[in-house]
Amino acid sequence: MSSALEKYAKSSVPRYTSYPTAPHFAKEFPESVYRGWLAQLDTDEPISLYLHVPFCKQQCWYCGCNMKLASKYGPVADYVENLIDEIDLVADAMPGTMPVRHLHFGGGTPTVISPEDLGAIMTLLRERFEFVPDAELAIESDPRTLTDEMVATIGELGFTRASFGVQEFDPKVQAAINRIQPPDMVARAMDRFKAAGVSKINFDLIYGLPYQTAEDLRRTVEQCVEMQPDRVALFGYAHVPWVAKNQRMIPDDSLPKPELRAEQADAAAEALVKGGYVRIGIDHFALPGDSLAVAAKTGELHRNFQGYTADAAQTLIGIGATSIGRTPSGYIQNIVETGAWARAVAAGKLPVARGHGLTKDDNLRAHVIERIMCDGKIDLAAAGRAFGYADHWYAPEEEALAELQRDGAVICDHGKLTLTADGVRLSRVVASVFDTYLRNSNVRHSIAV
Repeated sequence: MSSALEKYAKSSVPRYTSYPTAPHFAKEFPESVYRGWLAQLDTDEPISLYLHVPFCKQQCWYCGCNMKLASKYGPVADYVENLIDEIDLVADAMPGTMPVRHLHFGGGTPTVISPEDLGAIMTLLRERFEFVPDAELAIESDPRTLTDEMVATIGELGFTRASFGVQEFDPKVQAAINRIQPPDMVARAMDRFKAAGVSKINFDLIYGLPYQTAEDLRRTVEQCVEMQPDRVALFGYAHVPWVAKNQRMIPDDSLPKPELRAEQADAAAEALVKGGYVRIGIDHFALPGDSLAVAAKTGELHRNFQGYTADAAQTLIGIGATSIGRTPSGYIQNIVETGAWARAVAAGKLPVARGHGLTKDDNLRAHVIERIMCDGKIDLAAAGRAFGYADHWYAPEEEALAELQRDGAVICDHGKLTLTADGVRLSRVVASVFDTYLRNSNVRHSIAV
């Protein structure tokens, strides 16, 4: 990255898994509005489902997710009962039986749920929704706590994809983030899933971790390439101890500086591409035959709260505490605190905490930001016309775009915006130019690279 662009790498900008981003959703959003949005859904249009399970058996110091420790199963069992009730509430609010193309269990660690309870959830989902024949069913898993019974159950229930949080294999780094899992443990978990019929495997890796070096991460990537997961997500560690108190266990002086983070990201990306993976967007890699690589090649890549996806559904229903979803009308986030969430569900209410109704301007900017993040290019004039705006709707952003062009991040020619090779790494920064909510916000975000 050129010296002119290094200043942008330290920028505090959103990850743009939505637009507007979650901090800008309105508090105390009316449950009745969300019910109205659900009632307006088209029963011919497939939707996606996201179920959030916030429990883990051990806390990792790097984690920024909303999670709860599950030292006993009682609270997990109670959560499952409320999750089942929320599924019924959501399905009852819809105009009919909705087709489902994609299902994702995230967390936390969804596999802390017992096999029996996971089976009960899936039985209800299949009763209340119609899964299309080629639906993808995905679940996040922790290789350290995965049991043979759970693997067998996941296979029997028809799951097609499993994700592992690998992060880093270096023992020193693993100790610093409180997540010890040797490579052979991950390899065994992968083999067990494939033997059970779960044929697609994702790995998550992280750069910018405490005491991590570029060479550490390169070795980790090389070990991962030998295992041949179908997808690899390479995330930059977001150090936000003012939000995630567990991150205070990580000393600030153990974290690599921005220039070293960039070196780590480059080393990992280079090793993945050398290993036969296709680079997708800012932080994903996939084998050429994977649906994500195919979507990127055909211009059908999308971005949602799980990151990059081949899922084109306009509606993603979030179920469970903290979960976020969207319909064509707007975004909804559930209550974060599990007790308050459970009380709302028990009262027969959709457990809405915050929301945002999408405007015409939001839809245009969401489209532009998504294409920047997914394709690295966008015809701004054509996008404006598609949403009913004049060709030159982006005039207020031209000054910022001109500066990015002078610094070598983008090329803007008669409304056609293209990110350079260095600019792709700064996609979040380029996207932020079109974020009208960010301009008047004091919300803190992770750094761009």
